[in-house]
Amino acid sequence: MTATRGAPTLAAMKLSRRRAAALLSILAAPSAAWAQAYPSRPIRIVVPTGPGGITDIVARIAGQRLSERLGQPVVIDNKAGASGIIGTEVVARSAPDGYTLLMVYPSHPVNPALKQQLPYDTIRDFVGVTTLTTVSLVLLVPPALAARSVQELVALSKRERLTYASVGSGSLAHLGAELFRSKAGIELTHVPYRSAPAAQQALMGGEVSMFFDTPITAVPLVKDNRLRALGVSTLKRSDLLPDVPTIDEAGVPGYEVLGWNGILAPAATPQPIVQKLNRELRAILAEPEIRQKLALQGAEPAPIDPESFARLIRDDMAKWTEVIRSAGIRPE
Repeated sequence: MTATRGAPTLAAMKLSRRRAAALLSILAAPSAAWAQAYPSRPIRIVVPTGPGGITDIVARIAGQRLSERLGQPVVIDNKAGASGIIGTEVVARSAPDGYTLLMVYPSHPVNPALKQQLPYDTIRDFVGVTTLTTVSLVLLVPPALAARSVQELVALSKRERLTYASVGSGSLAHLGAELFRSKAGIELTHVPYRSAPAAQQALMGGEVSMFFDTPITAVPLVKDNRLRALGVSTLKRSDLLPDVPTIDEAGVPGYEVLGWNGILAPAATPQPIVQKLNRELRAILAEPEIRQKLALQGAEPAPIDPESFARLIRDDMAKWTEVIRSAGIRPE
């Protein structure tokens, strides 16, 4: 397992040896016995973001119920930093025994195109368990902007150079806006901010022309008429904003940005354990109480099988790598 580009690093070689040793010890015990005994101690879910965001909230909702179903504590361990890389590396270096899991979001498949080197391999060092939720983005503009629809926004951008806010290079808000620029055939200027609240304030103040925000933070501002919602990024309308069209139906055909959260495990985690976790999480996401809690966050339950999750990550890597290349964003 290596950095994404270049020759294997010493750290990666050591990681490979440790992983091989762990795998040999696991294979020495029958897989069925592992699954039957699992879990016999606390499970840790590493969340590579800070507390309070949608990724952290979903992890805590699912983790609490998973603990109740499995009869073992499920500990949420926030390890934020470097666009999720710090927490992700922790899990890549963990024993593949089902006791250390990783909560991921779209930065996971985006990072290989933004970083010249990673301390893990995005595909080979992990196995998918399931996605938990999906979420749309909402295209917001200030009420004073002379655009009341996506088509009017595109027309306006062809007459004057508009700007868009993001919460940093490589964020879904950034790449979603770049995909919008590309598919609409327009030019936009990127203005990054340190946080979503800072971007929202800039938008309300007229410092920027648009911002792709999450529904949970966008809806109150839209309902208070402090911002205007022109479209949602998914191919299905948001239940929180049912009167707002999708960007695809509003005039930019083929536009789709799907935010998601999911659980990965270290590569070589026994398949019976992966399948057990998948079954438990599917059952949790089917519970009406859990669905209601997620709906309040603007998130929709979306469990899938491990193979489909692996395919989603590969597809997102290809999609966002092309967007990053087209936008002229250079890897750091």
